[in-house]
Amino acid sequence: MNLKSVIMDSDAIDRALKRMAHEIIEQNKGLDNLYLVGIRTRGVPIAQRLQGYLKSIENIDIPVGLLDITLYRDDLTTIAHQPVIKSSSINFELVGSRIVLCDDVLYTGRTVRAALEALLDYGRPKEIQLCVLIDRGHRELPIKANYVGKNVPTSSDEIIKVCFTETDEEDSVKIWVR
Repeated sequence: MNLKSVIMDSDAIDRALKRMAHEIIEQNKGLDNLYLVGIRTRGVPIAQRLQGYLKSIENIDIPVGLLDITLYRDDLTTIAHQPVIKSSSINFELVGSRIVLCDDVLYTGRTVRAALEALLDYGRPKEIQLCVLIDRGHRELPIKANYVGKNVPTSSDEIIKVCFTETDEEDSVKIWVR
């Protein structure tokens, strides 16, 4: 694969997440009964960073849940013979709550579909909203994000790689070409 471009650096990621934190507050008219859930792996740092920005803006500490969707994927047999299952951790009541589901890239919509199914196994929230750092298009399912850091039109031979210091030792969003 060849690097095509760096579309977001650390500062751009920071600005996008801060803006989305303000949008979450505005759309929900505050943070009452609102929880963040990060889809493993790179949705987790997004949720955790949003938690920090929401706390600095509203002085309210929003709980963050971690969601592993491995067993809910519709391509489980094609991704690995022995898939690695990580733990989910949702330590709050979902019934009647508002959930902001966080992920790094929205592409076909299949990851979000799997996440919705996994999340509903924990209870039935009043509302689920979707927050993604990158929306690259090419949807296969009727799924749309409520909060988007950056829309990046791509071709099918391009790959978007989101990196966070927590998982990859740097903050960046890059486009690679196969």
